[in-house]
Amino acid sequence: MAKAKSIEPKIAEIGNSWLKSYGVDYKLEQEPLNNEIDKALSEYFSKSGGKGGNRPDVKLIKKDKFGNYYPVLIEYKGEKNRLVKLDNEGRVENRKKDGSPHYTNIKNYAVNGAVHYAHAILHYTSYTDVIAIGMSGYKDESGEIKTEIGVYLVSKSTLGEAKKIGEFSDFSFLADEHFDEFIEKAKTLTLTDEELEKIKEEKEKEIEKSLKKLNNDIYKNEKGLSESDRVYLVVASIIATLGIPGKVPPLKKEDLKSQEFEGGRDGDILLSRVKAFLNEKNIPKSKKDLIIRTLANTLLSEHLNKVENGESKLKRIFYKIVDDLGIYYKVDLTTDFTGKLFNEMYSWLGFSQDKLNDVVLTPPYVAELLVKLARVNKDSYVWDFATGSAGLLVAAMNEMLKDAKENIKSPKELKEKELHIKAKQLLGIEILPSIYMLAILNMILMGDGSSNILNKDSLKEFDGKDFEGEEFKADAFVLNPPYSAEGNGMIFVEKALNMMKKGYAAIIIQSSAGSGKAKEINKRILKNNTLIASIKMPVDLFIGKSSVQTHIYVFKVGERHEKEQIVKFIDFSNDGYQRSNRKKAGVNLKDVDNAKGRYEELVKLVKFGKRYLSIFSEREYFEDTIDPENGADWNKTAPIDTTPTLEDFTKTLTDYLSWEISNVLKEDEKKF
Repeated sequence: MAKAKSIEPKIAEIGNSWLKSYGVDYKLEQEPLNNEIDKALSEYFSKSGGKGGNRPDVKLIKKDKFGNYYPVLIEYKGEKNRLVKLDNEGRVENRKKDGSPHYTNIKNYAVNGAVHYAHAILHYTSYTDVIAIGMSGYKDESGEIKTEIGVYLVSKSTLGEAKKIGEFSDFSFLADEHFDEFIEKAKTLTLTDEELEKIKEEKEKEIEKSLKKLNNDIYKNEKGLSESDRVYLVVASIIATLGIPGKVPPLKKEDLKSQEFEGGRDGDILLSRVKAFLNEKNIPKSKKDLIIRTLANTLLSEHLNKVENGESKLKRIFYKIVDDLGIYYKVDLTTDFTGKLFNEMYSWLGFSQDKLNDVVLTPPYVAELLVKLARVNKDSYVWDFATGSAGLLVAAMNEMLKDAKENIKSPKELKEKELHIKAKQLLGIEILPSIYMLAILNMILMGDGSSNILNKDSLKEFDGKDFEGEEFKADAFVLNPPYSAEGNGMIFVEKALNMMKKGYAAIIIQSSAGSGKAKEINKRILKNNTLIASIKMPVDLFIGKSSVQTHIYVFKVGERHEKEQIVKFIDFSNDGYQRSNRKKAGVNLKDVDNAKGRYEELVKLVKFGKRYLSIFSEREYFEDTIDPENGADWNKTAPIDTTPTLEDFTKTLTDYLSWEISNVLKEDEKKF
């Protein structure tokens, strides 16, 4: 049977006639709309995977009663069953399982094509909400034209996920008299916690893939750049392209002209935009000056600004960063974005295994666990003495903001509290300059909690004061220290706890710290602090990055550990996750045994004790005391009862009789 001929021109005629009848000002495929949107469509990869050439059948901009602008992109198809291609979970399927673009769907389905164009707008423009419309149609057996319409919101607030707005039989919702009502409906669309978690996991995989591609391109094609240069270029490029609405426009690719006069070089332009961004942020001047000085050493270097064949090396790298990463930091991702960047950058360095152990980041779900064990809430003051890329502080900030939202009902008070949390209630210290810059970027991306990220040696230089010279009254401490430091890093714990008067601490550290490697430090710590819990973590927790066995130790600060104090020893070797280190694997972390429930129960066991024992066995949860004068008995396990029982005797006797009978039968078989 011959394939039905497409009637796309007829479908387009119907759709466009509706727009005309509603008085909507629209542009067709070849017509320009505005420079920002047209440029975005030409920059984004095409529906077939090439560069540019994105031409929606119809494009327009609508304004609501509050003065907000919404790009609208319409794609037509003229065949049956060509409206939208969804995956098994009912989501617009524009990406394959491995995270790569699904070009077949994007090209052949109306909604999928419109959503693809919407992603170009989110990626390269300042618009945060885009309406993607697909319309398809065909002639039935009687020759009558049947049409279908799919209308979706693609928004920063939904992490770029296309959410269906409703059912429509024409385009009258775009008429002025109906548009505000339509937008009100669109604005109510939110992601469920499950959807949010799934999208975050997918985005993290995409980010990792994009970062590897970016780093590989720079490493292979742009010679003469150190790992620090690469980090600073990424940090500066992202900050410059973020922009601040109404104050600092995002730096666009075309703003870099590859000129050679001082003040007009690409590095000058990029640095100027970073300065403008930081000037609008509530960041202390001395800190701002430090950031600018650090970035300037790279951005203004001669080899990056030298023009060859009409462009500078800096311009080429800026283009790659914006193209590969732009979409991920333009949406409201709460993932530890720079943590993935950090790990990818360090994968290129020739460190020894011991040094690599020092720079491995805490997985986000473990960071969240540490924050909960440290009992972080909206009123906590949280610090981290080995901040890395600030993953633990990001987790703490998210927990604090969540608690504030749940408990503060006044919008005005909530807003003030959120600002206070970000500006005043978090403090991190990082000694390595390149990693410090990643921490700054991470906190800016997560909502600008960057004010109190300090570039210092926490053991030698830090005096307990924030960047403004005020005492930081910490009551929650989280840490994943460098294991090469004294006592596997327990020296950091001792210093932090000595500077605290109350609160809780949760640290993840190499297990040998609790079995002898930090004996003297541990004894000193227990003179003013109580060990509440010792948790043995999965041996493959840092698979692919480090091979050390780790424990989490939880302390109550400011109370001497008495020898009668009960300590909760928990074997968390089975945390419910299965990990792999396969580079081509779609998912390297799988929940195979109620991981979510296990992590929730672990927190309850530490906080409230044995009565919450449900998933774990009594072999995995064990209560005992330690000797405060020992310092090497922190990793106890449940004792094994070797006293024989009647059941043991019966089993042994049964096994013996089975063996005897088996031998007799074998002998009889031989004789026969």
